[in-house]
Amino acid sequence: MFDYLIVGAGFAGSVLAERLAVAGNKKVLLIDKRNHIGGNAFDYYDNEGILIHKYGPHIFHTNSREVFDYLSKFTEWRNYQHKVLADLDGQQVPVPINLTTINTLYNLNLSSSELEGFFADKAEDVKQVRTSEDVVVKAVGRDLYNKFFRGYTQKQWDLDPSELDASVTARVPTRTNKDDRYFTDTYQSMPLYGYTKMFENMLNHPNIKIMLNTGYREIANEIAFSKMIFTGPVDEYFNYCYGKLPYRSINFKFETFDKEQFQRTGTINYPNDYAFTRITEFKYLTGQKHHKTSLVYEFPTADGDPYYPIPRPENAELYKKYKALADQSDTHFVGRLATYKYYNMDQVVAQALSTFKKIQAEVGIKSMHNNEAAA
Repeated sequence: MFDYLIVGAGFAGSVLAERLAVAGNKKVLLIDKRNHIGGNAFDYYDNEGILIHKYGPHIFHTNSREVFDYLSKFTEWRNYQHKVLADLDGQQVPVPINLTTINTLYNLNLSSSELEGFFADKAEDVKQVRTSEDVVVKAVGRDLYNKFFRGYTQKQWDLDPSELDASVTARVPTRTNKDDRYFTDTYQSMPLYGYTKMFENMLNHPNIKIMLNTGYREIANEIAFSKMIFTGPVDEYFNYCYGKLPYRSINFKFETFDKEQFQRTGTINYPNDYAFTRITEFKYLTGQKHHKTSLVYEFPTADGDPYYPIPRPENAELYKKYKALADQSDTHFVGRLATYKYYNMDQVVAQALSTFKKIQAEVGIKSMHNNEAAA
């Protein structure tokens, strides 16, 4: 008899499994329909011995000390600040748009204070911001919108930005200095030995049993458990009774080159050329030393594993119907797919930790800190 059946061994399921097993002294069965733990953060060594991310680049960053300290129990860290270039007009310029970006693209020599005026001159007066296009042109104007955002968004979502909710580009990142870091979070690091090793450490506890290549419907009536935590697609859980929630997916193309370095930085975006959106070279992320290098091209597609909830009002309304069912259920729904939100990794960890605290309060598990200390 298990206290909890947890469906999905990604961040949400694994964090809850660890907390319930270690701090709650509960017996947990963790299952996943894939043949590995770690969800989309799963990494492994390819045929050349290069550590790659199977489901595209995962770069960890957070402003949450709680999240960083929690994960630090399971991994050492490698300091890494991600940098991205955009391939535009025959040049490669920093993203997010910064002082170097503008001076390079327009052959200018603006100062930081002058760049503020440049953005103000380019910005369009949008009376009511409703779409992603509105957000961008109001911030940086039509030309930069066309260069950086329109083509990339069309490839990513198969929709024009004018058809997408404003939340997609709600915070257009622009900088008036030369800061070329993609993220500015307080904590920016990569697991020193990879994500999979971190998950293995997290789940290494006698109270946790793991079953892979297993769908929850296969075992829900075969194995005894008291409560379920579900981190898969919420519409799947309810048998698509209101129809499928729309997602975008990605096809990944991996290549290895007989050279130490392929490109100038970790990721290069291609907003307007080619069918792929970006190329990422893994050795930048992992810090691995190797005489060859491996990279991944990302091709957005309508079919495949669900990655990105499509942010349109009608989809939000459809999710509300499923959420109403979820709220009436005894099952806890946690994570991206279960809540139809595009969370970063740290946000999923934070949600899982918060869910554990709610379970702790509801169930009234006692002496949790004593159990954890003993473990």
